[in-house]
Amino acid sequence: MSDDVGARLRALRTLRGISQRELAKRCGVTHSSLSLIEQGKVSPSISSLKKILDAIPISVGDFFTMDLESRDQVFYSAGELADMGSGEVIFKLVGANRQARALSFMIETYPPGTDTGREMIAHQGEEAGVILEGEIEITVGAETRVLGPGEAYYFDTNVPHRFRNTAKAPCRLVSCCTPAKAF
Repeated sequence: MSDDVGARLRALRTLRGISQRELAKRCGVTHSSLSLIEQGKVSPSISSLKKILDAIPISVGDFFTMDLESRDQVFYSAGELADMGSGEVIFKLVGANRQARALSFMIETYPPGTDTGREMIAHQGEEAGVILEGEIEITVGAETRVLGPGEAYYFDTNVPHRFRNTAKAPCRLVSCCTPAKAF
């Protein structure tokens, strides 16, 4: 039982972005006591647990019923990112296996001379991104601009748009669009 309480407490504290020392200070419990509780070496009394949870704040009932485990994969290695690109353009999609994905978050690579196609693209939603390396020419409606490292974009995707790498080096960027694309 104490292992479960400790693991839940550590997960909740981490989820809320509170350090162990900060929580100990907030609730008046020593840092070492809190550490032992989280390690499952000490089982707190109900009153001690309530004192700790009040400092988060969360009720004892919510603490025991709150779902702290993600049902979907959370972390991805580089090799687990699905390539949704076509031709030479690479779109490494984060979370391709998530059933209820609400957005598309990608690392895009455009080798020199590549683009998203001759036709402009338009769909419902929004898109944003930041250039990591190289340069990319982006056309959104009647506006065209070449962006380099550190520069970013954000636009409504119902406006026709196109990406082209007219440079001599590859371009890598990170992008996000809503709603999630069904590749």
